[in-house]
Amino acid sequence: MGEKSPRRVRAPGAARTTPTLRTERALLASGPRLVAGMDEVGRGALAGPVSVGVVVIDARTRTAPQGLADSKLLTPAAREALVPRVRRWALASAVGHASAAEIDAHGIIAALRLAGRRALHEAQSQVGAVDVVLLDGRHDWLSDPVPDLFASGGLDTPPEGVGVASDPGAFRGGPDVVTMIKADMRCSSVAGASVLAKVERDAILTRLADDHPHYGWESNKGYSAPAHLAALVSHGPSVLHRRSWNLPGAMMAG
Repeated sequence: MGEKSPRRVRAPGAARTTPTLRTERALLASGPRLVAGMDEVGRGALAGPVSVGVVVIDARTRTAPQGLADSKLLTPAAREALVPRVRRWALASAVGHASAAEIDAHGIIAALRLAGRRALHEAQSQVGAVDVVLLDGRHDWLSDPVPDLFASGGLDTPPEGVGVASDPGAFRGGPDVVTMIKADMRCSSVAGASVLAKVERDAILTRLADDHPHYGWESNKGYSAPAHLAALVSHGPSVLHRRSWNLPGAMMAG
């Protein structure tokens, strides 16, 4: 599909707590063959990767497994129990990651894009090209950013009140991107993606906690819990912390 302006779906009325495939089926009815729900986990953490889950569906996909919801609304046990059911239900699914080093090197938005494209590439290797990606939130972080034509002398400074165009909504050769506020609560594919990403990232941080026991990652999963912040002050950041961020104790690392 060619490059198009981003389409933002605005949720009418109060948000549903039980997600459905209503939005995905409406998108499929307009012509696409495959729709992918995508959600990220770990954007605000101090350590570890940022992770992006993706769930691909088509017009034949049945109703989502019972109990599926936004991962933030589920207990750890409920999330883990849902993973094999979501994997069986989805036409394809995957989780992509971008490391703390990649976040430091490229910034969090570029790292999200990298993780999302890794997940999408894996899912598409299973079922072929996805036509539309449905993203939770207001902003499209998956598509290529538009270069700033006014930087580095490329063009004259824009007139007052005139901004530089933002992301066009579809990366070159990739799917269209639809953003939707609270899609993780309203859309089954996005809720499924959030569960897969959350469980996989939590497992990574739990394993890493054995090698970095000061920070309590087995319980805080790299987020800014009081014990984690105190450990940063006492021990400084590890190689798995996002050192480009303003971390407590960062000066101890030299």
